[in-house]
Amino acid sequence: MKADVPPSPIPGKAWHQQSGGEALAATGSRRSGLTGEEAAERLKANGLNKITAQAGVGAGQLLLGQFKSLMIWLLVAAGIVAAVFGDVWDATAIFAIVILNAVIGFYQEYSAGKSMAALKQMASPQSRVRRDGRVALIPSQQIVRGDILGLEAGDLVPADARLLKATSLQCIESVLTGESETVSKQADELTETDLPTGDRTNMIYMGTSVAAGTGEAVVVATAMATELGRIAGMMEEAAAEPGTPLQKKLDAVGRILVWASLGIVALLFGLGLLRQVPLYDFTMTAISLAVAAVPEGLPAVVTVALSLGVMRMARRHALVRRLAAVETLGSTSVICTDKTGTLTVGEMTARMLHVAGRTYEVTGEGYGPQGEIRLEDRKVDGSEDPALQELATGLLACNQAHLTEDGGTWKTIGDPTEGALLAAGLKAGGDRARIERECPVHSGIPFDSTRKLSTVLRLMPNGGLRAFVNGAPGAVLERCTHFLTGSGIKILTPQDRARLLDLTSQLAGQALRILASARRDFGDNATPPPTDDTAPAMVERELVFHRPDRHV
Repeated sequence: MKADVPPSPIPGKAWHQQSGGEALAATGSRRSGLTGEEAAERLKANGLNKITAQAGVGAGQLLLGQFKSLMIWLLVAAGIVAAVFGDVWDATAIFAIVILNAVIGFYQEYSAGKSMAALKQMASPQSRVRRDGRVALIPSQQIVRGDILGLEAGDLVPADARLLKATSLQCIESVLTGESETVSKQADELTETDLPTGDRTNMIYMGTSVAAGTGEAVVVATAMATELGRIAGMMEEAAAEPGTPLQKKLDAVGRILVWASLGIVALLFGLGLLRQVPLYDFTMTAISLAVAAVPEGLPAVVTVALSLGVMRMARRHALVRRLAAVETLGSTSVICTDKTGTLTVGEMTARMLHVAGRTYEVTGEGYGPQGEIRLEDRKVDGSEDPALQELATGLLACNQAHLTEDGGTWKTIGDPTEGALLAAGLKAGGDRARIERECPVHSGIPFDSTRKLSTVLRLMPNGGLRAFVNGAPGAVLERCTHFLTGSGIKILTPQDRARLLDLTSQLAGQALRILASARRDFGDNATPPPTDDTAPAMVERELVFHRPDRHV
């Protein structure tokens, strides 16, 4: 079932080029949302909002599919003939090869099929929508075009939608674009016509997630009409494509062998008749030569070689749907990927920490606790290094991400960059539970692309407030008046500022993404405004540049 794609109210204008009002008009909706009756009619007309696939292939069909090759049928024929004429050993060997080939191919396709089915689970189970002027929580499969979605941090996006309102909204779209960094969203229309999916900042897509902020959007596409549905459709079409070059060559060899065998049989029959050889004798001779012309070991050799390739790929957590696909992959000479190197992993890892004039190495991969902090090839205990402890506290204090373990694999909930910094802070000896207990969050100023900063204010044990600020090195430095050194806090001179910027440039030249941090202490009972437009200017100034660089 394929959902309908709504027409544009203005010919030639894509959804991202339309204003919020135009998108509402095109979907037949309004700010107050659809009525229950309208939603029910659309659901009945267009079906459920879910990724659908062609009729599932059962285990029996998968098993029969392993016998589609002409070479396999030639082997089966040879085995039958050998059995009829009493050659038990040859018949047994041939049928063993055929069965082994079928079992290996069936197992691979059946296992891959179960993994591919996970694509259907990428939609949120429940979503907030506005129906009859009220916010309601409904199953995501019941969402229809024209529904008004409410979005908050941590939500999975249930359908493709045009944003009507966005407040510091950031989404993770790695499932579609391969980029692990969050994408800042806004509600204004865009003028460009042919924008890639990742650049349509006023659109949100099924299967992606909200990392921060809030928003409101009108659904413009559901089910198979979404970008995720289009990918699922392409995968279905790819499954129906002709065989790989290897399969085509094997089929060609099979046809040659069939005609060659028939030719041999016909020739020997003719010669036997001319020489008046007993019918049984030249019939047996002809069939024996025909069977001998079939290379029984060829399918087995090909299957074993491809299976070894599949097993090597599986050890690297790569999914191969069919054995023959390994041959195509083995012929690949150029792979194009994005510059962040996260196209297939979708995670970030902190590699270096620089504080108080010293550079620390961070070992380990991903978001897991495995790894340590090293300085000059020796392990460092954060509890015994004041500067590193200061850094670890900051990494955890100005962080909205959470790490979870799922079947031995660590994942981040929230911004991947903050997840990587959270993992680094824990390795450096930070205690997040203590920070949350002793220094609860007072308020925060979300990141935006104009300031290039994010801030979290926490209540300190002494009754005051401390602002933890993260962002681009240049943006942080221009708001700093002091910086942290090995001997304490000092005034940040123009020479110091230039030296620190030069350091960030050098590290950026090593293909490292650089982030900077700072802090500011407020006196007792200080209450800087946390959310209005004056908050950044009042809070993010006179900072102490206490963590010069973080590298991801």
